[in-house]
Amino acid sequence: MIGYYNYTVILTYLSLASAILGMFLACGFNGHEAHPALGIICLMVSGLCDMFDGKIARTKKDRTESEKKFGIQIDSLCDAICFGVLPSVIGYSVGMKNWIDVPVLVMFPLCAVIRLAYFNVAEEERQKTTSDVRKVYEGLPVTSVSLILPFLYSFRRDIGIESFRIIYEIFLFVIAVLFITKIRVKKPGMKTMLAFVGVGVLELIWLIYKVKTK
Repeated sequence: MIGYYNYTVILTYLSLASAILGMFLACGFNGHEAHPALGIICLMVSGLCDMFDGKIARTKKDRTESEKKFGIQIDSLCDAICFGVLPSVIGYSVGMKNWIDVPVLVMFPLCAVIRLAYFNVAEEERQKTTSDVRKVYEGLPVTSVSLILPFLYSFRRDIGIESFRIIYEIFLFVIAVLFITKIRVKKPGMKTMLAFVGVGVLELIWLIYKVKTK
């Protein structure tokens, strides 16, 4: 079998599996009702997995150069689906089904892929000169949508179904632009990441509460 199979890629694959499941649940399949809220929850699970996959990978000290490069590539490929395609699918599920919506639905994953490809090239060049861990990102990290969009979705009922569709579309457009804008974002440390996990848990609890009380 081709590829590299060890514990360093397990979370990455779980993140992808969650995203694919989220797409099915968001759009409905086999005659079942569409559940965008479940798609949002899967997006959050993907974000949680991605948050720690890199740190887990670095615990394996005997990784070959090929394994390291494979890890970078497989992480970005999975991120393109989890945080590029899934948010657009959720957008379709919440009502972005007109021709006027298509440019944004296409633009979002395209900008995510551009951001990820640029990161791969820049990271490969950076690692030729230093072995230090990256401290700053260029462009908004694609994984940020796993916190931004669930928070926005938790107010869907308060905003109103039709108004929410418009606001969600605006958010997708703005985030897509930030993906490919040369803004500098400090890479979060462990304490910040744990704080993000806490925020994510609160978002999940709030989202489940909103769904149950709709």
